[in-house]
Amino acid sequence: MIQWKQENPEGDTMSEIYDITIVGGGPVGLFAAFYGNMRQVKVKLIDSLPQLGGQPAILYPEKSILDVPGFTNLTGEELSNRLIEQVKRFDTPIFLNETVEDIRKEGDLFTITTSRQVHQSKAVIIAMGGGAFKPRALDIEGAEDFDNVHYHVSNIQQYEGQQVTVLGGGDSAVDWALAFDKIAPTTIIHRRDNFRALEHSVEELKQSSVSIKTPFVPSRLIGENGHATHLEITKVKSDETELIPIDHLFVNYGFKSSIGNLKEWGVELQRHKIKVNQKQETSLPGIYACGDCCFYEGKIDLIATGLGEAPTAVNNAINYIYPDKKVQPTHSTSL
Repeated sequence: MIQWKQENPEGDTMSEIYDITIVGGGPVGLFAAFYGNMRQVKVKLIDSLPQLGGQPAILYPEKSILDVPGFTNLTGEELSNRLIEQVKRFDTPIFLNETVEDIRKEGDLFTITTSRQVHQSKAVIIAMGGGAFKPRALDIEGAEDFDNVHYHVSNIQQYEGQQVTVLGGGDSAVDWALAFDKIAPTTIIHRRDNFRALEHSVEELKQSSVSIKTPFVPSRLIGENGHATHLEITKVKSDETELIPIDHLFVNYGFKSSIGNLKEWGVELQRHKIKVNQKQETSLPGIYACGDCCFYEGKIDLIATGLGEAPTAVNNAINYIYPDKKVQPTHSTSL
C-alpha cells in the first residue's frame, strides 16, 4: 500500500480557507479530491483512518474488485494505490486520523470540527462510505481466542495448500472462495441454499472445486493452544452436524457500520444514509454527499456508481461557491 507522507500538514489552520473539504479517504473521496483539483479549486481531504483507501485498501487488499469498468483483475490494494497516485499529482492536504465531530454553517463558511483541530471551507463533500466499519463477528463461544479465525485477507499466497473454510453467502464470501480455490482446498458454508452474490460468480462457484455446504451454520470450534483444528457445522432446522477440518477460517458476514455524529450535522437522513438530490446536494445547501453514504431512489451501492457521483458533487459544489462557473466543464473530447 502506498503511504501518504503528507499526513496532517503543518500550517493548515483555521485561518486557511479551502473551497471544498472532502470527508472520507476511500475510492470515492480520493476521486472527488482528484477531480476537484482538475477543476482548479482548493481542496483538502479528511479521513478518520490512519491510511487512505477505505474498505478496499484495509479489508480487501487482495480481493478482485469487479465493479470498476475496464479492469478485470484489479485488487483492492491496486485500486487504492492508483487513486492515491492520481491525487498525488496535486498538492492536496490530507488529514489522517481525524474524526469529523461537527459541521456548522457560520456566515458564508462551514466550520468543520475534528478530533484534532478546526477547518474552514466554502463547501463540503461527504464521501465517508458506510461510516465507521467493523466486521460482524463470528458468534461462537471462544471464537476470538483462536489465531486462525480471520476477518480479512492479506498475502493470499501464504495459505497455499492449506485447508481453508469461508463463512458467508454474499459477493465477498463467494469471491474469496473462488480465489482460495486456485491455491488451496476450500469449503464455503452458508446458512441458506441460495447465495446472494452476483449470478455469474455463483455459477463460477458451482462449477469450481469448492466444497459447498448449505444450508449450514457454524456451531462450534474445536482446537487447542489458541489454534482451531475443526469447525462443527449444523444443518438449519435440523440436528444434523458435520465436522470440517480447518487450517484457516475466514468470516465474511459483512460489517456493522456506524454513521457516528452524522445525525447531529443537520443533514436529512433516509435509511441511515444522507438523502441527496440529482445534484448530490444534501438538505443543507453547500454540503454534498456521494458514494455509499448517500441515498436517492434507485441508488446502487457500487464503487463505479460512487466514482460517477463524485464529479457531480464537485461540479455542483463549485457552482454553489462560484455561481458564474458552469456546472458542466469543457472536456478535451468536446474541443
